[in-house]
Amino acid sequence: MYQLRGVTKQYRRGKDTVDALAGVDLTIGDGDRLVIQGPTGGGKSTLLQMLGGLDRPTAGSIELDGVDLAKLPEARLTKFRAESIGFVFQSFNLIPTLNAQENVETALVPLGLKAADRRERAAQALNSVGLGERLGHLPSEMSGGQQQRVAIARALVKNPKVLLADEPTGNLDESMRDEIMDVLETMWKELGLTFIMVTHDSSIARRAPRLVTIRKGRITITENSKAV
Repeated sequence: MYQLRGVTKQYRRGKDTVDALAGVDLTIGDGDRLVIQGPTGGGKSTLLQMLGGLDRPTAGSIELDGVDLAKLPEARLTKFRAESIGFVFQSFNLIPTLNAQENVETALVPLGLKAADRRERAAQALNSVGLGERLGHLPSEMSGGQQQRVAIARALVKNPKVLLADEPTGNLDESMRDEIMDVLETMWKELGLTFIMVTHDSSIARRAPRLVTIRKGRITITENSKAV
């Protein structure tokens, strides 16, 4: 479970101080599915980075299962992130010279697995997202939707507790957007993940049981009983 208390993030912009997050309090239970939405510059990506341990708050605490990510030494934070948190980004972030299986294997390298184990787990992860026949294909040989499936497989191959997605459908057309959301929601249900996603797309936001809206660093929370 995530427990955020008084999370503040300030940046300097010339002589001014900008509050990207302004005292955020938020609880996210195990297995929750939550969408973060808001205007550009409102703080949503900053909040996601805090949840993923990619940035540290100016003040406040960010606990995941009782571990305060804000206070962990960098080496321990890197290890915790590698083991417990999967990331999916809008731009896929695949290595162009590696094939699909090799891209997925990169997530397992920090865990110290043997090469044979990495290959087997990567193949299984790609099969789970419908790319079992694309293991040897380079990113340039795949569509945008297929590349995002590879990115999802890479995020999930290490069996994380949390999946964080930053605009995962932002580079896709409408039909591919729905296809990728179906994959993400299926993985969330089957794996019992805590799934947190940033999106500008209101049609996607309406699919989530919980919606966090963030404006000028402050949040409001909406429960959606009609979510699919």
